[in-house]
Amino acid sequence: MKTRATSEAAFETVIESHLLTHDYLGVAPGGFDRERAIFPEIVLAFICETQPKEWTKLEALHGAKTGEQILTDLCKWMDTYGCLATLRHGFKCYGRTLRVAFFKAAHELNPELEARYAANRVGITRQLHFSPRSEKSLDVTISLNGIPIATVELKNPLTGQTAEDAKRQYKHDRDSHETIFDFKRRTLVHFAVDTEVVLMTTRLAGTATRFLPFNRGFEGGSGNPPDPAGRTYRTAYLWEEVLQRDSFLDLLARFIHLQVEEKGGEDGHKVKKETMVFPRYHQLQAVRLLVDSARREGIGNNYLIEHSAGSGKSNTIGWLAHRLASLHDDQNQRVFDSVIVVTDRVVLDQQLQETIYQFEHKRGVVQRIDESSRQLAEALENTVPVIITTLQKFPFVSRQLTKMAEERDQVGKDTLPTRRCAVIIDEAHSSQGGETATDLKEVLGGTALKQEAERKAAEEGLENMEELFRSMAKRGKQANLSFFAFTATPKHKTLAVFGRNGKPAHRYTMRQAIEEEFILDVLKYYTTYETYFKLLKAIEDDPNVARKKAAKALARFMRLHPHNLAQKTEVMVEHFHTVTSHKIGGRAKAMVVTGSRLEAVRYKQNFDRYIKEKGYPIKSLVAFSGTVQDDKLASISYTEEGMNAGVKEKELPERFGTEEFQVLLVAEKYQTGFDQPLLHTMYVDKRLAGIQAVQTLSRLNRIHPFKEDTFVLDFVNDREEIREAFKVYYEGAEMGEQVDPAHMYQLKAELDASGIYLAVETHRFCEVYFKPKHRQSAADHQAMNAALDPAVERFAKLQTENEDEAELWRGKLQSFCSLYGFLSQVIPYQDSDLEKLYIFLRHLGSKLPRRKSGPAYHFDDEVRLEYYRLQKISEGSISLRDGIAKPLDGPTEVGSGKLHEDEVALSSLIDLVNERFGTDWKSPDQLFFDQIVEAAVLDETLKQAAEVNPEDKFELVFNNLLETLLMERMDQNEELATRCLNDSSLRTMVRSWMCSKAYQKLRGTPNLTEKYKIARRR
Repeated sequence: MKTRATSEAAFETVIESHLLTHDYLGVAPGGFDRERAIFPEIVLAFICETQPKEWTKLEALHGAKTGEQILTDLCKWMDTYGCLATLRHGFKCYGRTLRVAFFKAAHELNPELEARYAANRVGITRQLHFSPRSEKSLDVTISLNGIPIATVELKNPLTGQTAEDAKRQYKHDRDSHETIFDFKRRTLVHFAVDTEVVLMTTRLAGTATRFLPFNRGFEGGSGNPPDPAGRTYRTAYLWEEVLQRDSFLDLLARFIHLQVEEKGGEDGHKVKKETMVFPRYHQLQAVRLLVDSARREGIGNNYLIEHSAGSGKSNTIGWLAHRLASLHDDQNQRVFDSVIVVTDRVVLDQQLQETIYQFEHKRGVVQRIDESSRQLAEALENTVPVIITTLQKFPFVSRQLTKMAEERDQVGKDTLPTRRCAVIIDEAHSSQGGETATDLKEVLGGTALKQEAERKAAEEGLENMEELFRSMAKRGKQANLSFFAFTATPKHKTLAVFGRNGKPAHRYTMRQAIEEEFILDVLKYYTTYETYFKLLKAIEDDPNVARKKAAKALARFMRLHPHNLAQKTEVMVEHFHTVTSHKIGGRAKAMVVTGSRLEAVRYKQNFDRYIKEKGYPIKSLVAFSGTVQDDKLASISYTEEGMNAGVKEKELPERFGTEEFQVLLVAEKYQTGFDQPLLHTMYVDKRLAGIQAVQTLSRLNRIHPFKEDTFVLDFVNDREEIREAFKVYYEGAEMGEQVDPAHMYQLKAELDASGIYLAVETHRFCEVYFKPKHRQSAADHQAMNAALDPAVERFAKLQTENEDEAELWRGKLQSFCSLYGFLSQVIPYQDSDLEKLYIFLRHLGSKLPRRKSGPAYHFDDEVRLEYYRLQKISEGSISLRDGIAKPLDGPTEVGSGKLHEDEVALSSLIDLVNERFGTDWKSPDQLFFDQIVEAAVLDETLKQAAEVNPEDKFELVFNNLLETLLMERMDQNEELATRCLNDSSLRTMVRSWMCSKAYQKLRGTPNLTEKYKIARRR
């Protein structure tokens, strides 16, 4: 019977035909053992053909039962240790190790290994009846030497079915307890495929089965592009590329692995979780592209990998590190001696070690540097294949190498041999700049860099300044180093240093990650509040104040005002209690992002107080660094551990993950690199912009099986500014305006002409700084300071005479250092005068006297909050689909000059602040409360209470009177009076403020014309 062109069977035929013409074998379904879930004849034929010696020895023991014994032991081994481990490392049969697969060696020097690899039998079976209990069948099954590895369910949209139907079939019609589907024991991956998309899973678990997209991506988003030649399906890459014979065997050998995680459960107990990891398409593509490029291009190149959060970067780095460590070129020579992974993530250390052990099956391939710089120096000397370390250890390695050489009586041999290294950077946007990164290049540059410096010094006739030329050489590209830099949020510098013409080698966008549901869209539910308030001068004097500095002080006064904190605390806690606490199966958590450490302290106090008053089952933690001094009481200070009742800093992330705590209040902590899938809501009371906005809000994007959405409540930021910040990275960052090197020379000329420093001083400083190591002494420190001091004195004099000019000069110094530090990584400068000036100015900058701060303003007594309202002004999604992303421009040469501050009257400045923040408060609302206070102070009982009682006791009497006064004035402002009577939170707040004002009036407190502090919650 002829197959219809639009049928599912025709789809199967296309796949089968392609694979059979590309080194696959057709395997008949009738030879499948349903109980054991293998093709026994193929298994035995492979072992007999490739391992005749072992077969002969076993046959001498078992005779005609040899095959049966081998099959029995093989299945027991797979049931115990898993199919993947058995494929990689073989199994035992009566003391003999038998292999059921041979994988490609990293080199081609062993013909026997090549022949064994060629003997692998990769098979395709159509309509495999897999169950001993039914006649259900699989559309396509891929096997290796008789062991089923992958299954494929095909659907054809032309007949009304899609990959979603294939998913349902796997979930409802494929029993995960069948031997062929049992986790780890046989098949390792299952594909749901139609002509448009591919989905995959590595574990069938009924309705709980989770399928992941396995698509190439299309125009920055999800899905697959059409075939440009118009010859085949969008999903043809699956069988033409991924399941191609060599690719399929490579996946089994060096990609698929069992990931075992031990996490603290919410009850505090450790929970072990096993996951069979199969690379997503972009991971597979990125690793292979990078490895092929490194093999083809050799050493000394940079590669930028721009992968969004949710891309699975840890696994991508693990696969890349393992493959680079064993990479050989076309001449079968190793490309890299060592692979160095630079990361601050402890979780990556353990994951890399365990992943690579599964591939290699031997320890010692990976070494984690977790003790000291000496440990790093020893690992580099011993050429450990994969070294995991932090960047901060490299500045101290040279010193350790010197000590180690002295201990071996090899003085002078304190430089590493120049070895070929691959450096993988976990977070490139934070790792590529500064002197620490150049220290890494200097250490790994080794003897070749030293010899290059010696040659250049000799050419210039400056043999005693070898260290100067070494300092120059270490900034640029090193011929023995290749960098593989990962980041989700590149800066201009990242694109310039690691990119090719400003482009990444590989990209996986935020948009694709969201559309494929590997991360959540944190802008989908975004609510903004506006704070409306008015300040009044509370003193009779009207002093002149510096506009900018006083405005900052007024803003700080407002942000730390008890009423502002109390109102926002109420909004946040009530929202968490009524909405967030019910999310993620009742396990959702929230983060409060505060603007300063003192604000974090005050919010922690307000949160705990409000939660206690309400009796809510919510507990908070606070995170800030160092010690915070109380702004009211000099004798009181706060620490993170003290405010968290003894929870240590290192314990905090894990403790926050338990059921005990729900809210984390932060000040400049946990806003990057903090992964907590239960984090659902973020309350933002801090100005965010650019990359910081993206990194901070992205703490919410981690997925969880029960996490359906996220929520942001923002008290400060403008929705359009947040949209612009995210838009830069949504479909991939683009490089903007390049830096003009001429700007740096212009800055140098202006700095030279200023007369702050002299050429002779720069030369004198550098003569000491760049002394050969064997001539260095303790006296060098004072000599360098003495060379800097004249310039410091001249700057201090300028600062006294013209502070604005001095600050402009300081800005130019900083700009020059920034520009040279960046450009010297991109352009191979040969100008030793530039390097000397850079070193001199870098040290001079740290010694210059600080800018004079001018008057410090504290307006606690001079300014009063007249009225206040917190109002929701917008909610809903911030869409990133429309508009054009701004490119990332390079650093500029502009110095930070300080402009002269105009002085304004305090009352005028308050008006300016009020105008800036806005208000729509109605005067009748103000008058209503004014009248109540005026009536209260006429009450004789209240007068007597004020004369003989402190304010807290006076409040008890005032409270009894307040309800009567509200009822009497109901007709004047019914809405406001009713809310005060019915809303306990509002009544408490209003009562407290009016009581304070009445007490001041009755005790004769000055400033009776001041309007009363009131508040109204909307």
